[in-house]
Amino acid sequence: MAMSREEIFEEVKEVLIDALGLDDDEVTEEATLMGDLGAESIDFLDIVFRLEKSFGIKIPREELFPADSLLSNPEFVSNGKLTDKGLKEFMAKMPHSDFSSFQEDPDVNKLPDMFTVRSVVNFVDIKLNNAE
Repeated sequence: MAMSREEIFEEVKEVLIDALGLDDDEVTEEATLMGDLGAESIDFLDIVFRLEKSFGIKIPREELFPADSLLSNPEFVSNGKLTDKGLKEFMAKMPHSDFSSFQEDPDVNKLPDMFTVRSVVNFVDIKLNNAE
């Protein structure tokens, strides 16, 4: 059964509230998982597990949050910034994220800001629509 974007958002919101111990009003589409909602790297495993269970989808390791393996590749990172090749790789791996402002200054320290509630909703929406 297809889910509307609003239904997906509401379900993702519940997952994040439960996983991170948040209040209902803290979870907006613009909120970053780490900066605004206080998620830590260990929380990402729990979030992925809960999303899989909630939506009945499989999320392979690093498909939703692919940063770690890419950041260790010297072709992708130079002097603390993503190279053109690295930026293209991240954009290819994360079609669910908006890179428009990040492209101006691809500082790797700003990568956590790419993981927003909206990007999670987009990811689930893509997964559900491609599964049908």
